[in-house]
Order: sequence, then C-alpha cells, then structure tokens
Amino acid sequence: MEKIEAKRRIVLVPVPAQGHITPMMQLGKSLNLKGFLITVVQGLFNQVSSSSQQVSGFQFVTIQESFPESELERLGPIEFLIKLNKTSEANFKDCIAQLLLQQSNENIVCIIYDEFMYFCGVAAKEFKIPSVIFSTSSATNQVSRCVLSKLNAEKFLFDMKDPEVQDKVVENLHPLRYKDLPISGVGPLERLLELCREISNKRTAFAVMINTVSCLESSSLTRLQQELGIPVYALGPLHITASATSSLLEEDRSCVEWLDKQKPRSVIYISLGSIVKMETKELLEMAWGLLNSNQPFLWVIRPGSIVRSEWIESLPEEVSKMVIERGYIVKWAPQKEVLGHPAVGGFWSHCGWNSTLESIVEGVPMICRPFDGEQKLNAMYIESVWRIGIQLEGEVERKGVERAVTRLIVDEEGAEMRERALGLKEKLNASVRKGGSSYNALDELIKNLKTE
Repeated sequence: MEKIEAKRRIVLVPVPAQGHITPMMQLGKSLNLKGFLITVVQGLFNQVSSSSQQVSGFQFVTIQESFPESELERLGPIEFLIKLNKTSEANFKDCIAQLLLQQSNENIVCIIYDEFMYFCGVAAKEFKIPSVIFSTSSATNQVSRCVLSKLNAEKFLFDMKDPEVQDKVVENLHPLRYKDLPISGVGPLERLLELCREISNKRTAFAVMINTVSCLESSSLTRLQQELGIPVYALGPLHITASATSSLLEEDRSCVEWLDKQKPRSVIYISLGSIVKMETKELLEMAWGLLNSNQPFLWVIRPGSIVRSEWIESLPEEVSKMVIERGYIVKWAPQKEVLGHPAVGGFWSHCGWNSTLESIVEGVPMICRPFDGEQKLNAMYIESVWRIGIQLEGEVERKGVERAVTRLIVDEEGAEMRERALGLKEKLNASVRKGGSSYNALDELIKNLKTE
C-alpha cells in the first residue's frame, strides 16, 4: 500500500461507555498504524487516559457536556441519548473549529463518529469534512434498527398481539422473528423508534464501518448495504490486529495466575459486562449452581452490580466461603487474556457484541444470559445460527445453572460446540490477514479516505 503522507488527521467520537470506547480505540489504533494521526474527542465522564494508549500520534480533546451524566439514571439510556445529541452540537462545532485553527498545517481528512453520536454529522457537513459512521454492534442489530425505524409504534404494538405476527421471520433475516427485534428493556417504544430513525439516517456520511466479519453475518451485511445505499465496511474483529488499552475499570491480573493452576478447558468464566445489575437472589442461585457443577470457575462481579449491595457481602458466609474455595472472584478481569487461556472451557456471557467476538476469536463456547436489546439477538445467533452456545432462559435457578455448565464443559454436546467455535476462530483470524475480507475492507476504506 502506498505510504500515507504525514499530518493527515482523523477525528474519532466515541460514546462514553466501555462497550463503545473499546472498539473505537481499536479502530483508532488500526488507522494510526496505517499512518494517520488520531484525535479522540470525549466528554468529562468515562474518559480514556492518553497515557493508556502508549503510542504516538494520539491526541485527546475534552469538550464540556451540555447535558450531565447524572441525568442518565433518571431518564434512561434512550431519552438520555436523544437529549445528549440535541445539546452537544454547538460544543462539538466549536471543538472542530478550534482543531482547524490549532492545526492549520494538518488536514482533517475525516470525522468518524459512533452511530449514537449523530450530532457530529452536522459539524462535518458545515466544515465540509467527510464523515463515516462507526457501529460497535452487529450488522444484524443494525438491520433491526432499519426495520424498527420504519414502524409505527402504536400499530406495531397492536400487531404484536397476534402470535402469528410475533413468529413471522423478518425478510431476509432468518431466523430473526419480529418478536426478536431489540425493543425490550430500553424504555417507551415511540422514543426508541425515534432514536432508530436518527441512527438509520446516514446524513452526509460516505460510509458505515462495523466491527463484524462477513463470514458471521453475510446476509445481514447484504441487507444493510441495500437499506443504506452507501458502502458498508465489515472491519472486525478489530481487537485481533489492534489491541488498545481502554478499560475504564482496573483489571485484576491475579486471576491469570489462578488459571495457570487449573486443568485445560475445565474453567467456566463468568462475566456479565460493564453495565448489567442483578438481584441478590439471582447471585445466590448462580453461586449454588456453580458449586453443584463441580467445575472450577472464574467469576467477575463488579462493585455495585448487585442491587442494594456494595459487592458480594449479600452472599451468606457459608456460600461465600465455598465459592472462594472452589472458584475465584475478581472485580474486573483482563477478558481477552482470560478467554485465550488454555484452562478456560466456556464463557457465561451477557452476549454483548464485544464479548461475543472475543469469545469466538478464542474458540470458546458460551452460556448465554442476555438481558435486553441487542444481547438477545446475539444470543439467538450464538445458539441457533452459529451453534456455539446455549441460552439460559427464564429465572436463574441453581439446577439450570448446574446443567448448563455440565453441558458446556463436560458433555459431548459442549465438545461439539467447541469444535464449531474453533472452526469460526480460524475463519475470523483469516479475515484480518492479508487477502482476508476484513483486511481488504480496511484497505479499501483507507484508499477512499485518501481520495475524499
């Protein structure tokens, strides 16, 4: 590839949440390795430290939010994002204006913004800077949003009372049914559909980038290309070739030493992401099920993730003692390293897209415990399309937990899932090597950036 001239800068605008920051930083690292200077624009909360990147060519700029983080819990995520976009436009325009003044000897070739930060599109248009939308979720979820953006909330809710409508497969998205569309747990449907319409509006962006792989979601990518009418680049999994340190929580590496002492493929690793909260009853049923499975386990329990508890003090003392004797509990783990450890035989996951990709890349089958939205889509694909995991549905009960762990780690069924997962692992790793689909997509995107 022709060497990119120096002083060509790309502005990145992530959502200030762990699941969005991580892939955006990985994308920034990929582009930096191709010769671009990177400016990351972020607000006052959930900031990524510039020292954490440990690479030259990264600049971090902070803008004052016009809408405080404290409103998130009161309003809920949908309403918060809608209001954040309405109040952030002016400050972002000022930020871009300042960057252009301060770096007059540099050329801002592109603004790449998270799909949820769509206020950036206005500034890009005003300053005549090309823009690209970046999605940190699956292509299937993107298509689902396109479908939702065309719905009328009142009519949809009425139609969904009919079981036949619920079970109807969304066109060209088998096995996705209308009842699987990601609408649960996010607030009033009308406001969700409004957000979907905003996200599906490509505005003046010349392309969309997605952290996915064509071999996982070929039909969804084809449908998305048809829906949007602009190039869609599947660049993932970004974490393979562009590892970037961006954890907002401190990782406890002592768990790796504990894993070193365990038998190969014997450990079930449990982590439900950076946002999920659960009741003490569910925690207790999980603990008993894990103990009764007789398998060693590494369990990530974030401080504050148990309702009305600081940490694990809500577990009875005798259970807590047995858990610590049988397993290992940490507040946060270096997940990619854990999933790649030979002792890990399965991953109990909330099925966020980053965790899903990280598990597949390491050939680790999953127990799926999705909570809402996109997680349920991912879990369905894990179980029914790629057949590399099992869903734990309904209320969490110790017998169900014990059975799921046994199926995954001990039974032949789990071994077959592992073989399929290892097959996907090879395909995903091949995709980012020279000549692979994701490698070629990044190559084409960079050529287009040079000509914009």
